[in-house]
Amino acid sequence: LLSTVAATLNLRTYTLQWTGQRYEKLYIEGESWMTRPDPRTTRNFVMAKTARDLILYGRAFWMVTSRYSTGFPATFQWLPANLCTTPDNAPPEWFGPAERVDFNGVPLDVAQLVQFHSGSQGIIYQGKRAIQIQLRLDQAAERFASNEIAAGYLQQKGGEPMSGEELAEMAAAWAANRRTNSIGALNEHVTFESYDVDPSKLQLVEGREYQTKELSRLMDIPAYLLAIDQSGMTYANAQQARQDLILFGARPLLHAIQERLSMDDVMARGRHVEFALDEYLDEFSETEITPADPRPARTEELVDDSV
Repeated sequence: LLSTVAATLNLRTYTLQWTGQRYEKLYIEGESWMTRPDPRTTRNFVMAKTARDLILYGRAFWMVTSRYSTGFPATFQWLPANLCTTPDNAPPEWFGPAERVDFNGVPLDVAQLVQFHSGSQGIIYQGKRAIQIQLRLDQAAERFASNEIAAGYLQQKGGEPMSGEELAEMAAAWAANRRTNSIGALNEHVTFESYDVDPSKLQLVEGREYQTKELSRLMDIPAYLLAIDQSGMTYANAQQARQDLILFGARPLLHAIQERLSMDDVMARGRHVEFALDEYLDEFSETEITPADPRPARTEELVDDSV
């Protein structure tokens, strides 16, 4: 969800003018790279990958591939953050732009790099434990789902005692036969006993749902946006879903990108870059809000948060 928001929003440029009481945004013509940072692919791809790297690793990298006559960047290339290493700054905490960056072991010219940094650690560092638990729960559910026969065990009731190897061979032959035949055959000395366990417990439904909520908290995404815990969802508050996604989840990510692109090595001093959030939020107009939701429609303050 978060990377999709960043990938679908348009970029625009503005300057700030002091009105005597507050700063007012004056929108001006943007740069050509705002519609296509990399001429070889779409802006959606570049922005989605950049947002993903910020989420996972807490940083992202663009390589400047060409410049205008003024010296400012004209085109970029996204570099996968997992292939970039910084010997002078090891994870999980980034202290700022690295003075040395290697891509697949090859040193890069940092003067030609745009380094993005998130305000928080990447989730593969701060959420390592939660991710591992979720993976293990999914693997357990997958093992149960791939088992085509009822879980249970074979028990010898009589006859000459069988060795461990013989019991293992019998169990393997029984399982292989049941996968291809619905009817199995056992002699009088062996019986099949099924586990008396609730299938929902074997699939770990409650544990997986709780862990999914844990991951939604880790990502700062309201659980109902991930189709979890929708008991309180109504038409009225569903209209605020986009605002909630921006406010609680995507806003820090969007600010990390737009503030970096507003720095003096990318844009001329005094010019700023921002995502056009109003195009995304204004799809729910004030007339669409029902009386059950008395909150007013969201309006954009013409004040730059960085000032």
